Amino acid sequence: MIRKLGKDGYSVDKDMTSYSLFIVMKSRLLAAFRGFWYKLFLKKSEGILFVGKGCQLKHKHKISLGKTVTIDDGVEINALSRRGVMIGNNVTIKKNTIIECTGVIRELGEGIRIGEHTGISQNCFIQVRGFVDIGSRVIFGPNVSVFSANHNFNNPDVPIMDQGESQKGVIIEDDVWLGSGCIILDGVKIGTGSVVAAGSVVNRDIPPYAVVGGIPATVLKSRKE
Repeated sequence: MIRKLGKDGYSVDKDMTSYSLFIVMKSRLLAAFRGFWYKLFLKKSEGILFVGKGCQLKHKHKISLGKTVTIDDGVEINALSRRGVMIGNNVTIKKNTIIECTGVIRELGEGIRIGEHTGISQNCFIQVRGFVDIGSRVIFGPNVSVFSANHNFNNPDVPIMDQGESQKGVIIEDDVWLGSGCIILDGVKIGTGSVVAAGSVVNRDIPPYAVVGGIPATVLKSRKE
């Protein structure tokens, strides 16, 4: 059944007992019922949607989903933005993650796209001001933060909050692994196949297939060597 939902080659661990599997399936069934209700209000949803307990999906008419999307317990998505929230097939967003597309209505965020087979772990925060483009088969470790805006602060005689923001956006290409607790700052492009070490702060572009780490993150080696 899982393979038919789009998880090619998926198999259940041989040590999974029938009782444990029953508990998992019961939870998924309840999540599917919640998802059926949410689907009535979304802009588009192409397949089964699993929604956990305590989720907050705001401006649902701005959300477009592919097939077999899982939104876990306590996830918050504020989709108010110019281009909305676009999520591909077989995407999982784990517990307590926040996707915030607009902070104040005087300036809407651009929107976010998440490709297929991407997994976002627990407690991640994605701030959408400039456009955030996340590719396919991307792994977010727990507590990853993405910021797509910067406060301007050039004039010391004007409060920073009154100087506006720059919004360049963030691009994370396919097959990237973002380690736990790393921070991705505005204007960054992370190339295909790259790995960002846990706790790193990325403030500049990362070439494809690079392994980077540190504050700020620097290239440690290439996966192509």
